[in-house]
Amino acid sequence: MAEHVVADADALPEGGRLVVELEGFEIGVFNLDGDYCAYLNWCPHQGAPCCEGTITGKYTADFDPETLETTHDWIREGEFLYCPWHAWEFDLKTGDCTTNDAYSLPSFSAREENGNVVVSIP
Repeated sequence: MAEHVVADADALPEGGRLVVELEGFEIGVFNLDGDYCAYLNWCPHQGAPCCEGTITGKYTADFDPETLETTHDWIREGEFLYCPWHAWEFDLKTGDCTTNDAYSLPSFSAREENGNVVVSIP
């Protein structure tokens, strides 16, 4: 397994993203509240550079059949990635596609070590 220093930790603040090339692959590296994650910059739908898409939260809705009321909540700001081509939605914490649960983003190990962000490539 090859380990690559991709940035100083200070250069990737919370909520930040960095797209780097490692061993011929483009990889998106994300800082989620001090936890780092890294994914192949390739959407399983049609090969788009998904790590360059919009990062945001999402709405959830609950319907109460007794009162016939619907409530909406905005959740997990900064934890969802939307592919720039067709808006497939990915959970940044897991890489799972929330719009088609048969797919997920290929992931790599990422961590902070001695003030650097390190990504491991198998």
